[in-house]
Amino acid sequence: MGRLLRIILFLLVAPAALAADPQRARDLGVPFDGTPGPWNAITDVAGVTVGHTTLIENLPEGRAVRTGVTAILPRGRDSLMRPAFAGWFALNGNGEMTGTTWLEESGQLEGPVMLTNTHSVGTVHQATIAWRIRQGAPDASGYWWALPVVAETWDGHLNDINGFHVKPADVDAALDGAASGPVAEGNVGGGTGMICYELKCGIGTASRVVEVLGAPYTLGALVQANYGMRDELVIAGVPVGRALPDHRVYSEPEPASGGDGSIIVVLATDAPLLPHQLERIARRAALGLGRNGAIAHNGSGDIFIAFSTADESLGRSDRLLSHQSVPNDEIDPLFAATVQATEEAIVNALVAARDMTGDQGRYAKALPHAKLQELLAASGQTAP
Repeated sequence: MGRLLRIILFLLVAPAALAADPQRARDLGVPFDGTPGPWNAITDVAGVTVGHTTLIENLPEGRAVRTGVTAILPRGRDSLMRPAFAGWFALNGNGEMTGTTWLEESGQLEGPVMLTNTHSVGTVHQATIAWRIRQGAPDASGYWWALPVVAETWDGHLNDINGFHVKPADVDAALDGAASGPVAEGNVGGGTGMICYELKCGIGTASRVVEVLGAPYTLGALVQANYGMRDELVIAGVPVGRALPDHRVYSEPEPASGGDGSIIVVLATDAPLLPHQLERIARRAALGLGRNGAIAHNGSGDIFIAFSTADESLGRSDRLLSHQSVPNDEIDPLFAATVQATEEAIVNALVAARDMTGDQGRYAKALPHAKLQELLAASGQTAP
């Protein structure tokens, strides 16, 4: 009951406390290329749902829980019975995304994509299988088995990561609560304790609507951002990080803990794409990171997954299947959408995050909104 209470309290109190301050990058005048969908979120792709469980608790002896779980379901509850074509890519592989061996072999994503902290991958993996079994849905081939996709980034600066605070009930809550519509960002779900560019960060999302062969398609990105050093941060072409010398986390003299983090990018689209094309889409997420200054450090786990909800026939085994796809010569708008949505999702994660003090009193300061606006204005980069 105590765990459930602290989740509910956070969800009730946090939005009211933050309502007076803009929570998204466009609210601050940050300019971006491309046209977003109605929610400017991964959920603009019809059928995609997102759920968070956020765990915040102070424990004895200075220990602190600052972690959680995020669930992305490609087809909502139908994800259990109907897989989606998918592909993945590791820009730098100092991280984990389970299930990718079968995903690469089959070209299909079977079930949700789960995000959490590094030391909770095992719990989330097992709990996701148990949740799926309780739904009474065997996989497409009729066997009671699952190879969930669970990805992680490290939140040990702010979170008591070796306390293993993520429990099966938290996984259930994220999956059961997954919904369409606007997506909570910043210090929520798997992103609760995450830091990027040595600023408080976490979950961010964005989307783009493009036209291919006369038809509109949507591509959405969701990131769990936890990477990069302060001086690398670039927003709208402006070297913002260099103008923010204070409150560094890892590059300050004799930091309490060191690291350069990771990022998971989940890409969804309703465009008809085959697995090899979705791997190409996943690779383009790296260019979105590059726009914000990332260099993919040796110690970073930069891992991306892309899926398409377009093909409704996947999962059937009673007949031959026919698949449509965007011609390779017409795929560039979706490449551009990937770069643009990934870039904006990362900045949204930074803007939505708030200052956080965590384990053993360690802290991370959020990106100062007024300073960001000042820097953008001085460089002539404020959106009209």
